[in-house]
This record gives sequence, C-alpha cells and structure tokens, in this order.
Amino acid sequence: MLTQIDKSWHSLFAEHKEELTEIQKIITSQRITPAQENVFRLYTYPVDHYRVVIVGQDPYPTPGYATGLAFSVGPEITRLPASLKNIFTEYVSDTGFSYPKSGDLSSWASNGVALLNSSLTLNLDDKTEHLKIGWQRITSATLNFLAEHGCVAILWGSHAQKVGSTFSESHKVESVHPSPLSAYRGFLGSKPFSRCNQLLVASGQLPIDWRLP
Repeated sequence: MLTQIDKSWHSLFAEHKEELTEIQKIITSQRITPAQENVFRLYTYPVDHYRVVIVGQDPYPTPGYATGLAFSVGPEITRLPASLKNIFTEYVSDTGFSYPKSGDLSSWASNGVALLNSSLTLNLDDKTEHLKIGWQRITSATLNFLAEHGCVAILWGSHAQKVGSTFSESHKVESVHPSPLSAYRGFLGSKPFSRCNQLLVASGQLPIDWRLP
C-alpha cells in the first residue's frame, strides 16, 4: 500500500512505522474500503502540492463508494451520498458553477485540495472498528504537516473541528457538517469555497480552481 507515497511524506510515515505495521496486521484479512491500492491515494501528491485540506471522518460504508479521497465517489456512482449532495448544493450557490456531472472530486485533489478522512479505511463488517486502530495518530500528524506548509483547512462538523484545531483562525473555515441532520443549521449558505479562497489570497497563495466537470 505504501509504494505510491510521494517521498515528501516519507519522514511522517517513518515516524509511524509501528502503527502502520499494527494496522496492516488488523486489516489484511478484513473486507475493507476503499480498495487497498487507494488507501494512501492522498499521499501520491507531494505535501507542497496542497494548499487546502477538507477533513472527513471515515470512508463511505457502502461497498464501491469510497475512493481514498474524503467525500468523493467514483464517476460511475449515480446515487450520490446525502452529504455530497448538500456539498454540491452549496458549491453551486457559492461558486456559481453548474451542478457537477458526478461525485468524483479527483479534480479538486489535482488542483491542490487534500481530501483527508481521519480514518483511512473502514471495515465493512464492523463499521466503527477502524476509528480506533491507530489511523488518527497518522492523520493528525498529516494535518500538522499540512498546517506547517500553510494549508487552509475546511472543517465541517465537530469532529473535523476537533482534529483540525492545530490550524490558526487565519487558516481555517468552519461550519456545521453537510449531513442531512445539520446542513440546514448553518452549512447551506456558509460559502466555504469562496471563504477559503479569500484566506488563501490573504496569505499570499493562489486560490483554488473549484470547478468540477
């Protein structure tokens, strides 16, 4: 799983070698999502590639949905997750772009947005187990690394805000989560994409091209 990781992340993974060994022992015989080859997809780009990080909690539990990028699904998925639908509703409202043709967010990743779940895998037979097998130590270190490199964090919901607390006020955009339970209590209308770009420009960085196909 580690073979595609960009060398800029090697020091981080070297510090967590023991955790990774233990995680590998746990998940090797399990039905997990995303597919093994996509678990470290975010890390195939160098750390300096990223200017923004959007923090999720764990991969989608529906088999075939998770892609290794938080909130994203494959272009073949026609029934979008409810949270992603709300993200797209706000995306259209905030940016003025057309509603995306699919739930594939890989163009955000290629344009400098790290789509990071705090748990990189999910056991399809015990959907909460991987929240406590060691991933969060690795992903917390990832967030610290991204913060040190000047990234702006988009933090939706209390979980993301807790794990993203390392980011300064000038480098984070916060709101409630886009899930159906909370989207109408402050996510819709929160303008995360334009607010994020304002913070990037204020810190001397280029804005993100949020346009999706």
